[in-house]
Amino acid sequence: MVGMSTTGNAHAETVQHRLTVETVEIAPNTTAIRCLDWDRDRFDIEFGLQNGTTYNSYLIRGEQTVLVDTSHQKFRQLYLETLKGLINPKAIDYIIVSHTEPDHSGLVEDVLQLAPRATVLASKIALQFLEGLVHDPFSKRIVKSGDRIDIGKGHEIEFVSAPNLHWPDTIFSYDRKTEVIYTCDAFGMHFCDNRTFDEDLEAIEADFRFYYDCLMGPNARSLLNAMKRMGELGKIKIIANGHGPLLYHHLDVLTECYQNWSQRQAKAETTVGLFYVADYGYSNLLVQAIGEGIQKTGVAVEMIDLSTAEIQEIQELAGRAAGLIIGMPPTTSVAAQASISSLLSVVKDKQAVGLFECFGGDDEPVDTIRRKFIDLGVKEAFPAIRIKDVPGASAYQLCTEAGTDLGQLLTRERNIKQIKSLDVNMEKALGRISNGLYIVTTKKGDVSSAMLASWVSQASLQPLGFTIAVAKDRAIDTLMQIGDRFVLNVLEEGNYQELKKQFLKRLHPGADRFAGVRTQTAKNGSPILTDALAYMECEIQSSLECSDHWILYCTVEDGRVSKPDGLTAVRHRKVGNYY
Repeated sequence: MVGMSTTGNAHAETVQHRLTVETVEIAPNTTAIRCLDWDRDRFDIEFGLQNGTTYNSYLIRGEQTVLVDTSHQKFRQLYLETLKGLINPKAIDYIIVSHTEPDHSGLVEDVLQLAPRATVLASKIALQFLEGLVHDPFSKRIVKSGDRIDIGKGHEIEFVSAPNLHWPDTIFSYDRKTEVIYTCDAFGMHFCDNRTFDEDLEAIEADFRFYYDCLMGPNARSLLNAMKRMGELGKIKIIANGHGPLLYHHLDVLTECYQNWSQRQAKAETTVGLFYVADYGYSNLLVQAIGEGIQKTGVAVEMIDLSTAEIQEIQELAGRAAGLIIGMPPTTSVAAQASISSLLSVVKDKQAVGLFECFGGDDEPVDTIRRKFIDLGVKEAFPAIRIKDVPGASAYQLCTEAGTDLGQLLTRERNIKQIKSLDVNMEKALGRISNGLYIVTTKKGDVSSAMLASWVSQASLQPLGFTIAVAKDRAIDTLMQIGDRFVLNVLEEGNYQELKKQFLKRLHPGADRFAGVRTQTAKNGSPILTDALAYMECEIQSSLECSDHWILYCTVEDGRVSKPDGLTAVRHRKVGNYY
């Protein structure tokens, strides 16, 4: 054990939402302040959480005192009371802001009011953001890779620039005495647990990977650069992250996972560049939803902030990317306007471009920029996404579907080549496995979706359960997570062609998949197809990653047959290497 945990004050915002704070000595003169959000089930709107999350802050005490990051506004009273219990805030000399996303910097202004002589250490971009968040003047200093501060008692802290992880302003901080590196979002996970460290690898590995895919994977190249700089610092004993358990017991295994995942992502044959203005309107959330959809298809994504990146960096990515996604910048941003012009100067007619509005109040008109790209002969990846209200679940689902459509468009030729490369006898043999025909329908909040399925098989008797294979590049994937409910509709032999045709059609992102189809509403809220032979209301209990598919084990909660003498439609394939 590196340190012992002591539980701090507990508080509940509502009966359903538990908030607690723990303080833990993780190294000499080093305390973690862990704010545990036990019941949080969504993060950044577009992806769900299974195990809550934590917001981690750290206090380092030498001859001078350093606070690394703060916490979310929801923990304001709890966090400030805990901090006062550990130290007189007036004694804080430095506040390191690893990046300015509100879940880490939401209480910086409050802490500065208690520690008015503290100097804020952050990247140049972060300090620019903070000036808009903190209403009173404050002492500040820009730090970058190689910069150091000596706070006494052997604690010398060195900084590492780590832009785009997952915001453009990120820095890491490394304490040479304790060999602890503070990485904020990087190497984190949304996993709420009383255990401070990564003791149970099996318990956290799914959340660790999911977090990487959603937040870190889109900037794999930036992550590899940051890890290279980390390797030059010296020995690292603990990775003190911003979310979830700290990495100590399995640090080598989990950092190797990051290395391998990022190398595969960076070497992907196809890349899409996502260009946006960070912290403008809802751009951060919308671009992440689009990126998540693209990544489902095995296409790599890289994100660049148009307002802060160098023109050379923007043109380098645009020159090698197969597709470009552009969030509308504010008309008042001179830097962003210049960046758009630089994109127009290097775009090629073989590339696909998609545009989206950010709902920031001053968006550049989407039609003006769209026309400029169309005039250059560039194909449109999807109809421009126009955000006219505060985006909700349906808007984020639309973005995810748009990203998936673009990824499928870019990988179609590659997938055809892979299909043709298989042994003809093997693929014909595999094709002799026959399957029934089903349609999965689901609804969560205002978002509904459906897909034609044939890889379905009963898997248990008590309870009644079955497995279903869902391709990773299906947009419906976001509505088919553990705990989600759906309806499995069984198609009838001799009476399924119209339904099959309807649910095989390619639709524009956001289009109503159920238009013109007769439906009823199941007890779990999902649509039942009135013309189906039978239906079952189901809940997803577990999932298994299986190459390019997820295998979902589901239990049946209710069901009915509309025609007792009807037979299930069966599909016979000639080959087994495509649907």
